[in-house]
Amino acid sequence: MQLVIAEKPSVARSIAEVIGAAKVSDGYMEGNGYAVSWCVGHLVELAQPESYGEQWKKWTYESLPVKPEKWKYEVKPDTKAQYDVLYQLMHREDVSATICATDAGREGELIFRLVYEMAGCDKPIKRLWISSMEESAIREGFENLQPGSDYDNLYYSALCRQEADWLVGINGTRLFTVLYGGKVLKVGRVQTPTLAMLVDREAKIMNFRKEKYYMAHILMDGIDAATGRIDDKTKADEIAGACRDGQALATSVVKEEKAVMPPKLYDLTTLQRDANRLFGFTAKQTLEYTQSLYEKKLATYPRTDSQFLSDDMGQTAEGVIEAVFGSLMFEENKTSRPDIKRILNSKKVTDHHAIIPTMEIAKADLAALPETERKILSLIANRLVCATGEKHLYETVRAEFSCNGHTFSVSGKSVTHNGWKSFEDAFKRSFKISGNQEEEKEEKKLPELSEGQAFDSVQTKISEHFTSPPKHFTEDSLLSSMERAGAEDMGDDVERKGLGTPATRADIIEKLVKDGFVKREKKQIIPTEDGMKLITVLPDVVKSPKLTADWENALTLVAKGELPMEDFMADIEKMVSELINTYHEVSDEQKKMFAQEQEALGVCPNCGGQVVKGKFGAYCVKKCGMNVSRVMGAALTDAQVKDMLAGKKILLKGLKSKAGKPYDAYIIPSGTEEYHYTKDGEEKSGVQFKFVMEFPQKKGSRGKKK
Repeated sequence: MQLVIAEKPSVARSIAEVIGAAKVSDGYMEGNGYAVSWCVGHLVELAQPESYGEQWKKWTYESLPVKPEKWKYEVKPDTKAQYDVLYQLMHREDVSATICATDAGREGELIFRLVYEMAGCDKPIKRLWISSMEESAIREGFENLQPGSDYDNLYYSALCRQEADWLVGINGTRLFTVLYGGKVLKVGRVQTPTLAMLVDREAKIMNFRKEKYYMAHILMDGIDAATGRIDDKTKADEIAGACRDGQALATSVVKEEKAVMPPKLYDLTTLQRDANRLFGFTAKQTLEYTQSLYEKKLATYPRTDSQFLSDDMGQTAEGVIEAVFGSLMFEENKTSRPDIKRILNSKKVTDHHAIIPTMEIAKADLAALPETERKILSLIANRLVCATGEKHLYETVRAEFSCNGHTFSVSGKSVTHNGWKSFEDAFKRSFKISGNQEEEKEEKKLPELSEGQAFDSVQTKISEHFTSPPKHFTEDSLLSSMERAGAEDMGDDVERKGLGTPATRADIIEKLVKDGFVKREKKQIIPTEDGMKLITVLPDVVKSPKLTADWENALTLVAKGELPMEDFMADIEKMVSELINTYHEVSDEQKKMFAQEQEALGVCPNCGGQVVKGKFGAYCVKKCGMNVSRVMGAALTDAQVKDMLAGKKILLKGLKSKAGKPYDAYIIPSGTEEYHYTKDGEEKSGVQFKFVMEFPQKKGSRGKKK
C-alpha cells in the first residue's frame, strides 16, 4: 500500500479516480494498492513566540531578538482532524511508502514535509511532479515518480523562506511597535519593500508641480506638424504668426518598416497583470480563478515563472491550439499554421512550463463555467494563439518641415500586416474591451510625402499643454515593478529577480490592504497615511527592494543546492540582530506619529479628566484611580459608561445575589466613593461610582430603592 498525499480534496479525488482508489472513507480514498488523502493547505505551522518561553509573551524591547534555538511547529486547531487522518495513515502497517502529490513547487513541498516530519513518519518518500491535472498527465506522473530526496533542496529553500519571514516579521513588527507605541506596525521581508515602492511613487506624485508649455502648429492638407516644447506663450505666438499663410517645405521624410513580435506565453505574473488591466481582477482573484481551472483540468499549473513550453511539447501545443479554435475562439478564424517553435525552449523552463489550456477544453461545457473563470481561460487561450501567430508589421513615417526659419515635425503609422494582433483584437471585441488611452492616441497614417514637397498658405495654431505627474500604481504596474525590483543591480545570469515569487505576490498585496497600509481606489493602489508614515520611520535594511530581491535569488540558490541553508539563515539572523541593536529608542514627538485617537466618553466625576475608550475598557486619561468600566462586577458597555458619566440611570442585567441568584437592576449614579479591599494578599484601592439601585417593577408591585 502506498499513501498519496495531495494538497486539496479536489486534487486528491482527481488522482484517486485515475489510479483506481475508489473506496471512500473518512478523510481519504482507498483501492488498487493506494490510499489517497490530502492536507487542506498548511496543516502544520511555525509556533508563536510565546510557546518558546515566558520572556516572549509580552512585547518589550528587552526581550528582543526573538530567535528560537530550535524551531517548534504546531498543528492548526481548525484542521487537526485531517492531520489525525494523515497521522493514522502514515503509521498504518500496510503503508510501505508515501507519495508527495502536493502542488509541484516550493510551498507544496513544505506543506507535505512538515506534516511528514510532525507525524514522525519514516516511510520512503516518492515525488509526483505534474503540471496538469489531465488524466494522461497524472498517469505519466505516476509512471515517472522521483525519489523524494531529489527535492530535499527545494524543501530546504521553503524552510528558509518560512523561517526568514518569521524572524524578520516577528522581530521587525515587535521592535517598531514597542518603540513607537499605538498601532501595530507590521514589518515583512517582502511586504515592507513593496510598500516602500508605493510610498516612493506617492511622494513623487505629491511633490509634482505641474508646468505649462506650448507648441506651435502648421496645418496643411490634413497634416498637423508641431514644434517641440515652448515654455513662453509669447514665443509660440510669434512662431505661429511668422508662419501663418506662408510656405512650408518638407525637408526630411523618413520611412521605416517595423515588426512587433508575438508575445510570450503567460507565466502567473503576466497573466495577473493582463487580467487586472483588461478585467480589473486583483492578483489574488486571478490566482484563485486559474487554480480552479487547474483543478478542473482545463488549464495547466498556475504558479509558474516560465513563459515557454519544454521542447518535447510541440505536438501537445498543436493539439491544444486546434482545441482552442474548436471551442474557445471568438470570431477570428485560423489563417496560417501556428509557429510552435517560438514557444518551445526547455532551457527556460524551470519547475513548470508556461500556463496554457489543456485538451479537456474540447470536451468540457465551457458555458457552465463562472464568468470570471471563463474570462481567464479565454485570456490564456488567446495568448497561446497570439504567441504562435505571425509578426505584426507596420510602417512609420517621420517628416520634418521648415517654415520661415522654424522647424515642425509630424509622425504617422500604418499597419501593413496585422498578424497576431488580429487574435488580440478579436478577443477584445468579444469581451467588449475598449482600447486604453495610449492605444487611442496611436499615430495615424499620413498622406504620401516626399522631400522637397512644398505647401502654400499654411494655417497655424497654438496648443497648450501641461506636464503630467507619475501615475499611481495599479495592480498591473505594481506586479511589474515587484517582478523587476533590483534587476538593474543583478547580472543576466541571476535566475530569479524581484520581490517575492509569482505565487506569493498576490498575498503580499492583500496583506498590505488588510493591515491598513494600502487602499484600493478603483484600479489604483495607494498607500494610506499610516503606510506612508511607517516607511518614513523604517530603515533601508527592511524596506530595500534590492536587498529583498537578493534574498529571493539566494533562496533559488538554496533550492538548486548551490547555497547551504545555514549560510542563508545566518545572514538573516545577523541582519535582525543588527536591526535591534541599532534602533533602540525614539523621541516622544516620534511616538505621537502612530498614536491612536481615542473616543471620548465623558468627564471623570473624580478629577474632571477625559474618560476615553481603551483596549480593556473605559479609563480616565489622568489615571486618578477612578473605575469607570465596571459596576458590581459587571462590565459596562461604551453606551452605559456615557450614560453613567452623564448622570443617567442604566439597566444592568444578570447580576448575581449573594445566594447566586440572577437579577436585573437599574443603577443611578449619585457621586463617587473610595474603595479598599485585599485580593490574593494584595491590597487594592481606588475610586468608584456611588449609586442608588432601583429594581424593575413587576406586575402588582412597586420598585424598591436602596
